[in-house]
Amino acid sequence: MKQRHEADVIIQAVLKASDPSMAVMRAVQALPPCTGQTLLMAVGKAAVTMAAAALSIPDLSVVQGLAVTKYGHTDPAALAALPEVCRNLLRIREAGHPIADENSYAAAEEAIAMVQGLCKEDRVLLLLSGGGSALFDKPLLSPVEMADINRQLLSCGAGISEINTIRKRLSGVKGGRFAALCAPAQVVTIALSDVLGDDPASIASGPACPDPTTCTDALNIVGQYGLQLSKQALALLATETPKSLPNASVQVVGGMGIARAAAAQSCTKLGYPTKIFLPALTCEAAVVGRFFAALARKARQEKRSLALAAGGETVVHLSKEHGLGGRNQEAALAASPLLRGMQGLCFISFGTDGTDGPTDAAGGYADGQTAGRIIAGGMSLADALCRHDAYHALKNADGLLFTGPTGTNVNDVCVLLVDGGSSCARSGQTGEKQRQHM
Repeated sequence: MKQRHEADVIIQAVLKASDPSMAVMRAVQALPPCTGQTLLMAVGKAAVTMAAAALSIPDLSVVQGLAVTKYGHTDPAALAALPEVCRNLLRIREAGHPIADENSYAAAEEAIAMVQGLCKEDRVLLLLSGGGSALFDKPLLSPVEMADINRQLLSCGAGISEINTIRKRLSGVKGGRFAALCAPAQVVTIALSDVLGDDPASIASGPACPDPTTCTDALNIVGQYGLQLSKQALALLATETPKSLPNASVQVVGGMGIARAAAAQSCTKLGYPTKIFLPALTCEAAVVGRFFAALARKARQEKRSLALAAGGETVVHLSKEHGLGGRNQEAALAASPLLRGMQGLCFISFGTDGTDGPTDAAGGYADGQTAGRIIAGGMSLADALCRHDAYHALKNADGLLFTGPTGTNVNDVCVLLVDGGSSCARSGQTGEKQRQHM
């Protein structure tokens, strides 16, 4: 169980480094004075943590505050540290994720009402984190149709940037449209990135950022993935989003690179010769698991110690009939057959927000005993992988990782640990290894 403990140490180091509080406080303290009134709007899985950090700055003088986050992601500890007057002015709304629900729509309507009638001296401080696309929305289609489109997008294997390209055109607040509703007030966005490349236009679908994607991009995505859309939806996809927002600015204060570096640093402190895997992971989750497991086998056979830290956002293509899991759990499950029977190695993959897919687990853990435990529990590894039922398979093997809601969201991190044995002492050196293709 030594490496399971080391995995927990690495996870905690990543979450500590990814906490947005200090970054938000620094960004807020650097803002110029506001001659009008300041309104605070926080959206995403880290919304409450970020809002609490901003409200802890005495000179900010917020007159109204609204935070919209995922069910169960309100951070009581962060709120408890605030003065009572700050707690009282912050309204917290919890809503659906990854599928928007009625509370997502109600939160958007509340935000729109809050920013009505502002003047050019006023300021809206918008704190964004991942998850905002579902949590904060004003659909231009019926909720039933929007829910169906979101399900199609999440199950077809489209990347997050492709998903957001569609979502922006079906919403009254995404793709820069919320900033347009705030005009003439200035909208200052401080964002915690959960997207590859930290593109501000993609974080929470860029409610206060000019949209660089085009109608042609959106329609091409529909064709590529065979999405079934109504004539009304197709007409909305042919309507362009704002390309210029003179009243808006965006600053990204954190992202996956910080989490990945923290994982590598933690591995080094544990004594592993460590490499950072580049570029970000974007392929099938199962491919990641098999690839890293193959690297582990090779290193172990060579009696060579190794730690490899990576990050990104993989995909899973779901069939209509499937089990329960998430992309991180799927990667761990896919690694388990190749690791079977081997000692001194493990693979972990987890979401920094504390949730992986529609489950209560943050991700998955696999070592040389995982596959055997799954089989001993009466499950077929091949069937579990085919049905994308990683949650139940890993649960049988004590292979689920639980953190609870973390107050941050900077994408996924995966780590490979290989202890080469007594003949190869750990040296704790860190380097980078770049690969262009998986």
